[in-house]
Amino acid sequence: MPISTRDIGFEYGRLFAQQGQLPRLPVPSLQKTLAKYSESLEPLLPSDKLAYSKRVIHEFGESAQGQELQRRLEARAQDPSCANWLEEWWNDLSYMGYRDPVIPYVSYHYSFNDDPLCSRPNQRAAKLIAGAMAFRQAIIDGSLPPETAKTGALCSHSYKFMFNACRIPQKPSDICRTVPYEGNDTIVVIRNAQFFLLPLVQDGIMMTQAEVERVLDRIVAQADTNAAVPVGLLTADNRDTWAENRRYLIDAGNAAVLNAIESSAFVVALEASRPVTREEFSHAIWHGDGRSRWFDKPCQFVVCDNARAGFSGEHSMMDGTPTLRLVQYVIENSPLPMGSANVRNCTFEQLHFRTPPGLVAAAKTAERLFIEGTEKQHLAVLNYSAYGKEEIKRLGCSPDAFIQLALQLAYTRLYGGARPTYESSMTRKFLHGRTETCRSVTRDSVAWCRAMMSLSSNDEERTSLFQTALATHTRLVREAVEGQGVDRHLLGLRMVLRPEETKPEIFEDPAYAYSSHWYLSTSQVSSENFTSYGWSEVTPKGYGVAYNIRKECLIIHIACMRNEHALNSDHLAQYLETALNDVRNMLLKA
Repeated sequence: MPISTRDIGFEYGRLFAQQGQLPRLPVPSLQKTLAKYSESLEPLLPSDKLAYSKRVIHEFGESAQGQELQRRLEARAQDPSCANWLEEWWNDLSYMGYRDPVIPYVSYHYSFNDDPLCSRPNQRAAKLIAGAMAFRQAIIDGSLPPETAKTGALCSHSYKFMFNACRIPQKPSDICRTVPYEGNDTIVVIRNAQFFLLPLVQDGIMMTQAEVERVLDRIVAQADTNAAVPVGLLTADNRDTWAENRRYLIDAGNAAVLNAIESSAFVVALEASRPVTREEFSHAIWHGDGRSRWFDKPCQFVVCDNARAGFSGEHSMMDGTPTLRLVQYVIENSPLPMGSANVRNCTFEQLHFRTPPGLVAAAKTAERLFIEGTEKQHLAVLNYSAYGKEEIKRLGCSPDAFIQLALQLAYTRLYGGARPTYESSMTRKFLHGRTETCRSVTRDSVAWCRAMMSLSSNDEERTSLFQTALATHTRLVREAVEGQGVDRHLLGLRMVLRPEETKPEIFEDPAYAYSSHWYLSTSQVSSENFTSYGWSEVTPKGYGVAYNIRKECLIIHIACMRNEHALNSDHLAQYLETALNDVRNMLLKA
């Protein structure tokens, strides 16, 4: 089957109208980046190691090699054929070339609030399907405007990979397959490891929600009386193994079934589970039992049998902001009528995989790996209801910086010191921009944490240090959003190094690897419509912390791996709750 038949270079309508005016991602000044890098190491290293690293950084900045690597990177950025100097490297190193399973290590999820108007699961699913197809149609007909920020329009490039797209496993690096929207108004519904193709346009007319709900009832009834090999679990395997098994599937006569799944607009997973607790809900939406998923699809809507619902996203070609916009629209808009006097008896098709013994064995192996990976994920979802964004703003603070500092205090109290922390900062003001790193541990954040743990410090001193740390963090985020961070620039300098050239000492310095080994990997996606959102840690020694800053509460999803490092998400959540109480009390007393 052809890998891609949609021209992703073609841009049409309001969504892409500003693309030609977007600035290109800049290459920061070498000296400024090295100064920021040096400063970021100060709160992380002992004095002897810091002195060595500072010397290495200075020598690199003064060296002919450092100047040459900077020149090469600037030349790449100025190449008219290169939309974004970072894009190809970032997509490959962070996503497409990553060989571990996408679940749980790449994918993310949004857990939606309950819908009081939808008490039945298939009713909820039909409503979500209608909203998603309306959003897709707005992309197709050109009526969807671009997202905007204070600086203007944001890049819309990633929207091209939202619908009718699929990650395809290949060695040594995956690719994303796209197909034309026209003629592919289909979705794939998965229930009890069985796949069903549902054409949403029948006899030239888009199905109503009532018609979709009726078809889903029939699909569930059919699926629950049959069984199938859980082929979807193959997408949860190591990427090289999955590439081999996908070829095996094709050779076994499954090319048409794979094409139907990969070219569909999106997937709807109808899970038989009934999650109750926040943690159960997160697990259910994020990955479930893996049998009723296709983890390579960028958009999977998940509905459980108790009508709880959410979204599971494959991260490789889209970050959180475009899919946040999608699901906000889907939740808040129901463009098709909930019922109709003329409900057609619409058709669907079950997709049958041919599964010779080798594929059955491969699915069992993939399931063992899936269970091992997902059961290691220790989740805690902190629903902090004492206050939220409105109170933080009344206290005169940036909500994001406030949460970041509270998290530093919690981690420092729990482990006795600060360790490298990543906060994702969006760079979509630039053409094909994605993210930059904000290094959240600073001299100022460490000084404040120490004061909070010192009996000799008073609230006035602590508040002063807090305000300084808050300003520093806000500045670093602002610089990262402007493409003036540290990590992407250093990566670029490393990537333009030629194979025969000696690697600069700055990249051999243990501090380089340590300072980008994210013991705390953090990101914010905020919505009043989510009970939580989250993803995994990025290192076995660390936590993944996803936070949702709602108006009157804070929802923090904490994940870590159950392993020899003895991390505990419940403990960090408890320390974070205490820290949030202490920060507000400190500011109220000052």
